[in-house]
Amino acid sequence: MPAFDLPLPELECYRPDIEEPADFDAFWRDTLKAAGETDPVVSVRPVQTGLRLTRTWDLTFRGFAGDPVRAWFSRPAGSGEPLPAVVEFAGYGRGRGLPHERLTWVNAGYAHLLMDNRGQGDQYGCGGDTPDPHAVAPGGPGPAVRGLLAAEDYHYRRLITDAVRAVAAVRGLPGVDPERTVAVGNSQGGGLALAVAGLVPDLTAVLVTAPLLCGIRRALDLTDAGPYGEIAAYLSVHRGAEEAACRTLSYVEGVSFARRAQAPAHVGVGLRDTVCPPSGAYAAFNRYAELTGTQPRKEIHAYAFNGHEGGEAVQVRRQLNWLRAVLDEPGDVGGGSRSVAGAG
Repeated sequence: MPAFDLPLPELECYRPDIEEPADFDAFWRDTLKAAGETDPVVSVRPVQTGLRLTRTWDLTFRGFAGDPVRAWFSRPAGSGEPLPAVVEFAGYGRGRGLPHERLTWVNAGYAHLLMDNRGQGDQYGCGGDTPDPHAVAPGGPGPAVRGLLAAEDYHYRRLITDAVRAVAAVRGLPGVDPERTVAVGNSQGGGLALAVAGLVPDLTAVLVTAPLLCGIRRALDLTDAGPYGEIAAYLSVHRGAEEAACRTLSYVEGVSFARRAQAPAHVGVGLRDTVCPPSGAYAAFNRYAELTGTQPRKEIHAYAFNGHEGGEAVQVRRQLNWLRAVLDEPGDVGGGSRSVAGAG
């Protein structure tokens, strides 16, 4: 697929106006207040994985409405000191899978929590273990359209709340340094990580690639692929529902979360990405932290000939090096914005 979004020079200065509902902050404050009235951790059970260098636990924590949400929690075997924690969010349609699937962050020396996606897990990977008991509002079969006509009923209200609660849960686990907590994700996971950055003011860092839910209105005009295509297909049948749907989507807009974030941020994007158009990622990056009065360290890497896969292992290598620098030099993370094109 050739490049189809804005040219790179335009992307690098792309700062679109975003229609935010007047009660955006109150909506999320009230949602998270209700979810935070109980201790997040329900149970932590060790599991045998056959891996000698990694210890893993089956974690259950309370998410939206106190619902039990599953996760894998892992840390390097034999590491006794409190470790920085990387909380990772999975892509659209994927569950937490099996505990040995995601080892990059624990092998880099971090405590690692991989959150299950409620009501997902059936499209690829090795499945999920967290149902969504609230998925009864009008909407199509895909998660992106469940409860689409009202923000209170929308699937992503619940999933974003789960993501925030996952950070609270990992901070309460033994062997974790609660003051060094990082949110990581690709695609849908990137959108969730960005939402966490906007809702958790003391997050240490956020690393996202090809984030979903950024520049949603423009994405609906540009692509019929992936979750945006599911939303378009729903609206093609439910004519007249566009206004209600767009109002709901405005409460989960990644650019709005990015404006409220203040942690150092690392972003990756493929310029031929038809699933999550690159203009959404650049809109979030360019407007990042603008409401917080801070200038956190941030950088974005563009891959001109890649699509939704982005930089893959090259991007992960960059993430590892960047995060280590942020954690090792906490007093030297302000004021820098960097845009890098190419895969070198």
